[in-house]
Amino acid sequence: MLNKYVMKNGKKLRYGYTTGSCAAAASKAAAQILLSQHSINNIEIDTPKGWRLMLPVKDIVFDKEKASCSIIKDGGDDPDATTGLSIYSQIKWRRDNIISIDGGIGVGRVTKKGLPIEVGRAAINPIPLRMIEAEVRQVIGEHRGANIEISVPKGAVIAEKTFNPRMGIIGGISILGTSGIVEPMSEEAFKESLSIEMNLLIEDGITKLVMVPGNYGRDLALDKLHIDNKYIFKFSNFIGYILDDALDKKIEKILLIGHIGKIIKVAGGIFHTHSKVADGRLEILTAHLALMGAAPSELEVIMNSNTTEEAVEWVKKYGYEEVFTVLAKKITEKSIQRTYGEIQIGTIIFSMEEGILGICPSGKILMEEFKHE
Repeated sequence: MLNKYVMKNGKKLRYGYTTGSCAAAASKAAAQILLSQHSINNIEIDTPKGWRLMLPVKDIVFDKEKASCSIIKDGGDDPDATTGLSIYSQIKWRRDNIISIDGGIGVGRVTKKGLPIEVGRAAINPIPLRMIEAEVRQVIGEHRGANIEISVPKGAVIAEKTFNPRMGIIGGISILGTSGIVEPMSEEAFKESLSIEMNLLIEDGITKLVMVPGNYGRDLALDKLHIDNKYIFKFSNFIGYILDDALDKKIEKILLIGHIGKIIKVAGGIFHTHSKVADGRLEILTAHLALMGAAPSELEVIMNSNTTEEAVEWVKKYGYEEVFTVLAKKITEKSIQRTYGEIQIGTIIFSMEEGILGICPSGKILMEEFKHE
């Protein structure tokens, strides 16, 4: 266990360590066991973050030609699907001085371009590869060589709970970690995975996207608009980050499709839509209704609605449905400003009860274009 903590939102959260650190530690421990022909209890490694880890060594098996052991992954207080997995390394001597690193059972294989790993190779990222080699070299020196195989017996099952299948990594988890340390509740790792997913789409020749916050928007695009799934990209709460990334990667067209309770925030210039960051849903709706001439008593009812779904009912009752088209235009305007006018953008707003509420003019054009692909 790594006894380092960070305070976030008033909570004390514990750091963890990555699958990359586990693989490096298991490899170093296996090398030490093979060289000495003795079991060990713990192994110490360096991490790119500059922190040293002392980790317990499990499942030791060895003879004169090979050795293997495991390190249990601990993601700290980060909601990490790989926490608790045993990361194994087996090391065998070679007759030259080369260190060769590959993945075994439960480590995924790369099948699509756009990742920092060649197609066909094990999904062990470059920094963990360097960590493994550096730690093993400390033990065996420069004149010996070894074949190292990283495996995760339960990796294939856990991989189904990760982004790996969507990114074309088949058969197991990835061995990851740029710092060797897991920061609890890290948004950066999530954003990085979204950026990688966009890379993969671009590698497949995609230059336009239908962007949705989550599954509801995806389902509307698939089931009601009959848009090809290959264009659909889920951005969670990070619409600003993803628009910036799309601009950098020369995406040409974006159709935004979002539930009013989420995407309305963009009309107010809010580009991180998690409720803990900013809300303003009803305030933005009420402000636009006020500009349309809604009565103070009507504005008060809408402002005090429990949800945006309830507010939609009142808007329709008062006869101001046009506000949804106005909001769609505003969302498009704010998004175009964010991307400096270099991407053609349109917006569709929907609710669960009413379906599509509003579409801006460019949204109608893009919707028809995607429908007829």
